[in-house]
Amino acid sequence: MPSKYYPISLDLDKCIGCTNCIKRCPTQAIRVKNDKAKVINDKCINCGLCITVCPYHAFQSVVKGYKGVSRYPYKIAIVDPSIYGQFNSEIMPEQILAAIRATSCTETYEVSRGADLITAFTKKYLALQKRTPVISSSCPAIIRLIQLRFPELIHHILPIDSPVEVSAYLARHEAMRKHGLQWEDIGVYYFTPCAARIASYLHPVGTSYSYVDMVIPLKNMYIPIKQQLKDANYKMKNSFYPSGKGISWARVGGQSKALGIDEYLAVDGIENVINLLEEVEYGKIKNLKFLECQACTNGCIGGSLNVENSFIAKNRIRNLSSRYAAFEPRSFPVSAEQFIFTEHIRPLHATKLDKDLSKALSKLEQVELTLKNLPGIDCGACGAPSCRAFAEDIVQGHAVRDECVVLLRQRCPIPDQTPFN
Repeated sequence: MPSKYYPISLDLDKCIGCTNCIKRCPTQAIRVKNDKAKVINDKCINCGLCITVCPYHAFQSVVKGYKGVSRYPYKIAIVDPSIYGQFNSEIMPEQILAAIRATSCTETYEVSRGADLITAFTKKYLALQKRTPVISSSCPAIIRLIQLRFPELIHHILPIDSPVEVSAYLARHEAMRKHGLQWEDIGVYYFTPCAARIASYLHPVGTSYSYVDMVIPLKNMYIPIKQQLKDANYKMKNSFYPSGKGISWARVGGQSKALGIDEYLAVDGIENVINLLEEVEYGKIKNLKFLECQACTNGCIGGSLNVENSFIAKNRIRNLSSRYAAFEPRSFPVSAEQFIFTEHIRPLHATKLDKDLSKALSKLEQVELTLKNLPGIDCGACGAPSCRAFAEDIVQGHAVRDECVVLLRQRCPIPDQTPFN
């Protein structure tokens, strides 16, 4: 079943119906009606591009359960390596982790630990897998994109949970082992660089359960962390997990490079990913073992909930991963097989005209006929991203032909005005 939860809210008071969002949405999930944007939730992949492109900041991430973190006696913050790219290069990861702990967190645990475990699993999986390319499962927006637009590629997805979920599990069980805590005593929360991770926490795909109790936008924590960094006395010894390969997951290509293979391709930016997946679907990509797709430009450090310029952050992550490149994990506390998907990833049919094939074919014919009578300039003035999307809306009963401004002007031309001298 498609997710009913939409992790991005729209402030109608800020929205002026400028159509920036409808032109950039990769799945045509937004329309403008009555001078206000409207989201078709079933078509949304939660990529957060609307947050980035809206000049009026009408789209915002939704925070669920933020105040609930205080009720847990023991609180663990799951730290994404992308956070290291948000601060100056002079500020070391140890200092950032210490500052996070100072914001009322009991303990920190890095996502790079889970990334290393998944890297080890992926190496073994690729050695046995005949169906290639294997597509990374680390980006939830990409998984939902495949469900919606490329269901034939679902079986190519790496069948293991994300580094965030793996790290959340490891952190919780380590705290239980060390301190004799019960499961319900521990609150695990994650500072996310993207909206898609909020949706994956509330509605997991491939598994029925999330080990994360709440997700908080990274930009919401940036100022509190920065305030704590002003105190030079903050130090945390022996707390940083110095894995250059794990840290490199924050930028596009980091996951692929950690595998130590040549037959991989790393692509960032949702439009580029869509173009590439079309090539894969048509069988045009050969001799490729692994495909790393990131919805955000430059990878997770380009997420819509970050604060730093993604290219600057990417360079900082590159330098950090190089600094700790020699680190190799000796062992893992659990087997990676524990995190293999337990549920099938199913196709989503929101982009189809009808679930009934015969009705869908009939509607497709109507769309083609309707499209021939539209101007075909994709101006967006009707509130749809393209003339084809507008034709589909008409056939589905969500729009009427008279909403096309171009056709309206052709029928009711504006009288000639006196030209400027």
